[in-house]
Amino acid sequence: MRDDLTDIFFETGERDPLKAAQRDMKRPLPKRFYTEVAVQPLAEGFGIALDGKPVHTPARVRLVVPTRRLAEALAEEWRAQGAEIDPAKMPKTRLVNTALDGVSREKQAVAEEIAKFAGSDLVCYRADAPQSLIAEQDAAWNPVLDFFREKFSVRFACSQGVVFVAQPEESLAAVLGAVEEQAASADGALRLAALHVMTTLTGSALIALALVRGGLDFDSAWAAAHVDEDFQARLWGPDDEALARRDARKAEMRSALEVLEALDG
Repeated sequence: MRDDLTDIFFETGERDPLKAAQRDMKRPLPKRFYTEVAVQPLAEGFGIALDGKPVHTPARVRLVVPTRRLAEALAEEWRAQGAEIDPAKMPKTRLVNTALDGVSREKQAVAEEIAKFAGSDLVCYRADAPQSLIAEQDAAWNPVLDFFREKFSVRFACSQGVVFVAQPEESLAAVLGAVEEQAASADGALRLAALHVMTTLTGSALIALALVRGGLDFDSAWAAAHVDEDFQARLWGPDDEALARRDARKAEMRSALEVLEALDG
């Protein structure tokens, strides 16, 4: 009976769950070795047990999360496995593993990596034509910039095309401060891991933070991250393979948000 996940979730230091899933899918999937999945209340939080034996992360850390709601979500991923255990279908478990094994040891570095996106953020680089795309970008991205102006009293410079535009230091500092605020909580590693997923999937620290801080809902955030892609799809027609990849990314993004929501009870 296995009592850890070392041979299921392979530890490489990768913080991007999409890349982790691609890596895992290249390996033979292990057979399901358990029948019962249970949530175990512990002094430090809630753990997961497979046939009564505690689950550990790839680094052999006891998998413990602070809320029952999150533990139940993880347990449900284990219950949903079929004859084989497929990490690609366990995004919340992968995220928690990443948080406990990696992010917890380097929270400041991860916070800075997330905040670095704001230096060349997606929403600051606008098309110069056609007018219809310009209007769509304005409609999706201006509310993100408005949120930061109203919430943090900072502004971001925008550029047409791909010419780099330097952002005000106070604006970048505000983004880093907002990320560090997530890191400072008792469950900061989990929050940072989820925020990192959202940032890498959208290509925008500003969109991710606006979503986390209530400035955008999920659908608006996802749409804002794909304005250009949607415009091209309408122009040239949809690509089934690209749509499948996008659906997978969207599911990953939603799972990250659900982890954050589960941390709040």
